[in-house]
Amino acid sequence: MAGRPRDPDLEQRLLAAAWSILTEESYAALTLAQVAVRAGAHRSDVYRRWPTKVRLVADTLDVHLPPVSEVDTGSLLADFRAYVDDLARSWSAPWMDSLVGWLSDLAGDAEAEAAFRTMGLRRGGSLRSSLERAVKRGEIAEMPDGDLVSGLLEGPLMHARMVRRRPPTADFLDAVASAAYRVITAGAAAR
Repeated sequence: MAGRPRDPDLEQRLLAAAWSILTEESYAALTLAQVAVRAGAHRSDVYRRWPTKVRLVADTLDVHLPPVSEVDTGSLLADFRAYVDDLARSWSAPWMDSLVGWLSDLAGDAEAEAAFRTMGLRRGGSLRSSLERAVKRGEIAEMPDGDLVSGLLEGPLMHARMVRRRPPTADFLDAVASAAYRVITAGAAAR
């Protein structure tokens, strides 16, 4: 006797439902049962794939978080500016506030933390490519620490969202890209 046929689109529907709840409501409002209802699935379909809300959100962000563009402007400074534009779109989105709770919950789930780190590394690929091109062009002598560069670029956007409580302006994004560029090019030249 054969079981119920597998629904090949089920996981995508579940992730889309979770994204919808995150962006329309909040992380706090999201429950695994609510995701199942919104996706037209059974609760067991969700629990079989994600034993916790934290893991579901990690996979949801991996699939639905707006991408960071791969651009080659011919200049590290212009690449940095394009990179912060993409980051600013995410950090300025209304749903970002709800993820602060998720970040604190993340600390207790090693599997979700690993998924989040992997997603971060993948999203940082365009930044690494920009830095590699800058080394080849001679703008910087060697590859800087990727975590430092990422922090210089994304840290001010996080601060603008969570502390200043307002979206970054174009002038602010210019200043972030320029400051990071000065730090990286001065640090590379000093070695």
